[in-house]
Amino acid sequence: MPVLNQIDRREGWGVQETREFWRHARFHDLALLKARFRQHRYEMHTHPTYVVALITAGCERVRIGGRSVLAPAGSVLVVNPEEWHDGEAGCAEGWAYRTFYPPPDLFAGIADELGQDREPLFARAALDDPVLARALAIAHRDSTSTEATRAETSMLVALRQLIARHGNWDARAEPAEGAGSRRRLSLYEQVIESHLGEDLDLRRLAVAAGVTRFQVIRDFRKAAGLTPAAFIRDRRVRRASRLIEQGSGLADAAVEAGFADQSHLTRAFRAARGVTPGVFRKAVGPLPT
Repeated sequence: MPVLNQIDRREGWGVQETREFWRHARFHDLALLKARFRQHRYEMHTHPTYVVALITAGCERVRIGGRSVLAPAGSVLVVNPEEWHDGEAGCAEGWAYRTFYPPPDLFAGIADELGQDREPLFARAALDDPVLARALAIAHRDSTSTEATRAETSMLVALRQLIARHGNWDARAEPAEGAGSRRRLSLYEQVIESHLGEDLDLRRLAVAAGVTRFQVIRDFRKAAGLTPAAFIRDRRVRRASRLIEQGSGLADAAVEAGFADQSHLTRAFRAARGVTPGVFRKAVGPLPT
């Protein structure tokens, strides 16, 4: 029986949503997620890593920038680093998937072995590639193997297939329209990153760029496709993630990242990552030095 069909049968469909999150046995900066969702909906967010999701049952609908993509069972969904995206059920049954979050330097190393000088981008978000799907299913299954060499081998084989068969080095990510808005967005981001732990309002961003508060709103809509509040929330979740990885307690990470309290962090974190900060902390712990 094909590996993907075996996974479909084991995961089945129940009323309860499930989620598991862990780090790879060999690649400690590679996180993995196994989940089944019916009602959960991801808010627009970004990752500093790639997102590679093998849909094992049902269908997921994802908005990536201005595109809306349907990823049915058996397909592979790929999101490039820093691309804004969300996620929700694409059919009444919801969806189940096995997701990888490979850091760019891992892809860069594989690309180097393929004779490329940098990590690729992926022009197509939803891939119909049964050979790749099988390799990813095996790699995800092996990621918790007690045989670390086996886990390493199957992961490298799968990611090499993904990059060799679908990677794109000719085209960069599609730029947002409006050079002025993109330039000002960079200024806003600097202010946000420097003052995440403080109360950030539109006036502070407007002063930094020498524009009105209404222009700030228009710039975020044009250059990022979302509101200033959503952008700030995303950066706070990312800051909290880094702090938790470095060993901060959840309450301390919440305050330092600019959340009102730990419960506020939990709501935002789950909406962006699919798991709670507590589950994330248990899985990742401090990264090895």
